[in-house]
Amino acid sequence: MFHAQSYQGTKEEKYQLVIKQLKALIEDEPNRIANLSNASALLNQFLDNINWVGFYLVEKDQLVLGPFQGLPACVRIPFGRGVCGTAIAEKRTLRVEDVNQFPGHIACDAASQSEIVVPIIKNEELIGVLDIDSPIKNRFDEIDEIQLKQFVEMLVKYL
Repeated sequence: MFHAQSYQGTKEEKYQLVIKQLKALIEDEPNRIANLSNASALLNQFLDNINWVGFYLVEKDQLVLGPFQGLPACVRIPFGRGVCGTAIAEKRTLRVEDVNQFPGHIACDAASQSEIVVPIIKNEELIGVLDIDSPIKNRFDEIDEIQLKQFVEMLVKYL
């Protein structure tokens, strides 16, 4: 059973607690969709000032909507298009301070102002991306990027 906890300490310490919670939630569950669902719910509960958090999964040469928390979203995103498609095509994390300045940004939710996307790669196989949007410009910093990469690394161990 999951118990919501109040997060104390530095930003890094709070993220480390969330990563431990993620491991506890998914380590004994082999179902990918269940684990991604719990991961998105956990981040939604943990992160403040966000309006969407979830996953897009690779299907051939595009990303397809997976488990998420937030308003209904775009279902398919071609590789190389928008922040998610660019992150997966380039196999790198993208932290966008102002999505309105990102060439080709796909506006699934008009309230989104900033975004971070972390590719999910296991043994050289592209699995998908973790996508988080915020209604605040410049919401995500270097600490968020480092810690969310670690969150994805933990997730990948159980996918």
